[in-house]
Amino acid sequence: MLLLLVALLSTHTYSQQITQPRTPSPAATVSQTIGISTVSVSYSRPAVNGREIWGALVPYGWNKQGFGNNNEAPWRAGANENSVITLSHDALVEGKKIPAGSYGLFFVINKDNTGEVILSKDYRSWGSFWYDAAHDALRAPIQLRTIPLTERLTYEFDNLTKTSGELELNWEKKQFPVKIEFAVDDIVVANAMEELKGPIGFTWQGYTSAAQYALQNKVHTDDAMKWIDQAVAQNKNFNTLRVKSGLLEQTGKKAEADQLMKEAVGMANEAELNTYGYQLLGNGQQDKAIEVFILNTQRHPKSANTWDSLGEAYAIKGDKKNAIVNFKKSLSMNPPDNVRANSEKYLKQLGAL
Repeated sequence: MLLLLVALLSTHTYSQQITQPRTPSPAATVSQTIGISTVSVSYSRPAVNGREIWGALVPYGWNKQGFGNNNEAPWRAGANENSVITLSHDALVEGKKIPAGSYGLFFVINKDNTGEVILSKDYRSWGSFWYDAAHDALRAPIQLRTIPLTERLTYEFDNLTKTSGELELNWEKKQFPVKIEFAVDDIVVANAMEELKGPIGFTWQGYTSAAQYALQNKVHTDDAMKWIDQAVAQNKNFNTLRVKSGLLEQTGKKAEADQLMKEAVGMANEAELNTYGYQLLGNGQQDKAIEVFILNTQRHPKSANTWDSLGEAYAIKGDKKNAIVNFKKSLSMNPPDNVRANSEKYLKQLGAL
């Protein structure tokens, strides 16, 4: 009985210890957003400390560790517990479909600078002592790179695009790159469908923003048309009609699109017309943009900004004479500082100031 009591007290005392700093391999977490998806890695950061790493501290190839289940195992890709990678959405990792979730992250390094990345469904174990290939979600070859000395093991993200990024483990003079990709447009649209079931689904702005995303990225046109019809039903205005016009044009219904855009322009305020004009400029439709900016000066002749925007459109088209006339018109109206600065900048470029 006394021995049992001592054992219980010892266990209780141990379990009540304070949280202390972890040395010499401190814990870390790194994350990266790609599209609206997140990739995060939780790991521990050992240091080189003058040691020989590859082929010594970290053996080449697959190795039995003499503990746990004693299977041939990869490197734990860090220290202490498993390094864990978490994907917020389904992804392609080195070209293979991987469901959203958390995975144990392991690597293999070979003498010829080739290697493998392994994602294991068993991510709660300590290190790779209990590694079991039966739990692999991914095993893919990678090509290691040589880098400047990195004293403490570090994960980072690089080579980011709209839909992809590269997770890189850097340690000593080796880099282990892993490409991760997301079907961003599909994820955004699927997320929009869920969001529209909530508060924003009661607003025309919510439906318009979803349709606008689909329009800009040329995806899910049928869904986008349903959304914008809902938005127009809630609030028929310049923005809702402009997006619907764009979708109609994208689906080959140009005459209908032009008629709807004409109606939208008739409803537009100064700021909306100005934004639309710059959108046309960005699409290379300079003459049409100039028509819109001229209309804005006619509707709002006392606004210096409308004349400045018209001058900018002429300058972009290469019509120096009309550009100078309109920039000077803007400056004559005592414009706000930002408008003045833009007009003066262009006039200097045109040699007229």
